[in-house]
Amino acid sequence: MRDPIAAVKGLVQRRRGAPEPRVPDGERVYAIGDIHGRADLLDGLQARIMADAEGAPAGTAFTAVYLGDYVDRGPDSRGVIERLLAAPLPGFLEVHLKGNHEDMMLRFLDDPDQGWSWMVNGGDATALSYGLTLTGGGEAAERMARMRDELAARLPHAHLDFLRSLEMSHVSGDYLLVHAGIRPGVALDRQSEDDLLWIRDAFLRSPADHGKVVVHGHTPTAAPELRANRIGIDTAAYASDVLTCLVLDGAERRFLATGD
Repeated sequence: MRDPIAAVKGLVQRRRGAPEPRVPDGERVYAIGDIHGRADLLDGLQARIMADAEGAPAGTAFTAVYLGDYVDRGPDSRGVIERLLAAPLPGFLEVHLKGNHEDMMLRFLDDPDQGWSWMVNGGDATALSYGLTLTGGGEAAERMARMRDELAARLPHAHLDFLRSLEMSHVSGDYLLVHAGIRPGVALDRQSEDDLLWIRDAFLRSPADHGKVVVHGHTPTAAPELRANRIGIDTAAYASDVLTCLVLDGAERRFLATGD
């Protein structure tokens, strides 16, 4: 299998004399990319994270930041959420960010007319993981309404609470962690939820200094992407079997991944 970490894309170029971005001294941050229903890969990556943390100096504060898109596409969205709730990493502060796929799932629960857009973007896999039946007669709107009602009945209250409590961003030192990215030129504290969940080209192509290095998922690449102003870690785990974690420790950046 191709080594996804050896294939890291992009050159990091900084202004001459600019300091290296850092997380606070004594803190180690593990940022986990888009899981998309791959509970098996989550298990494997968490084992690697725990093994990595064992080598840290005594007193290190560990933070795990999950960048969203826990559901859809892969076969076990229910299992992913169950693991995140039932088996948090011991001794870690855990931060769970919201992804656009959680947003689509919640929109469907609030309005079954949103169901078709969710289904064609991998929501069918999530519905199946909760035991829904995706066949049946009647008009399309009626089928979506029945599916919404069935999902609402089958979705554990703890899972719904988890989905509704997801955070939009997390800051650690010189890093801002979000799901998709930010709108260049807009102050970090004035970013719209829509951009934090969905933005692509305007953010990905921007060379601007955003004030923080943005760590994000959402846009899949064959290997992590490092730029002066952003680090992308969505390696399409549901299809590639590679779930990636960025480790930030002082000024150091390195990666853990399944399949490497």
